[in-house]
Amino acid sequence: MNEGPLDIYRRAVLDHSRAPHNEGQLPSPTGEAKGFNPLCGDKLTIYVGIAAETVTELSFEGNGCAISIASASMMTDALTGTSVSDAHELINEFESMLNKGEQLSNPRLEELRALEGVREYPSRIKCATLAWNAMDAALSGNTGQVSTE
Repeated sequence: MNEGPLDIYRRAVLDHSRAPHNEGQLPSPTGEAKGFNPLCGDKLTIYVGIAAETVTELSFEGNGCAISIASASMMTDALTGTSVSDAHELINEFESMLNKGEQLSNPRLEELRALEGVREYPSRIKCATLAWNAMDAALSGNTGQVSTE
C-alpha cells in the first residue's frame, strides 16, 4: 500500500507528538519563555541556548495536544543551528503559512508542511503556533508568559 503526502504528514505529526525531539529543560539556558493556550490548555516552556548570535541549543517541556507537542518538536529541529535573525525569519514564515496560507520556502521548514492542514481549523492554529510564539519571546528576552488569546 502506497502512502500519499497526507498520510506521510499525518505520520510525522503523530511521530513527533509521541516521541518529541529535544524535550526537557536545558541545564543552562540563556533564554526561556512560557507559552499558554487557554482554549486548549496547552502549556509549554521553551529553553534556548545562544552563543555568538546562533541558536546552539533548543528544547521544550510541557503538556499539550498532539499538534502543539509535534509543532514544538519540529520547531526545535528546524531552528537549532540558525542565527537569531534567521530564527526570527523562520518563525515569521511558519506563522505566515498557517495564518495567511503562504507557501514555505525555506528548506529548514520542510517537515513543518505536515501542519499545513491545521489552517483549516482556526482554533488549532493557536496550538501549532504556541511554541513558535514562545520561542520568539525567548529570543527577544521576554521572559513573561505568552498567551494565544
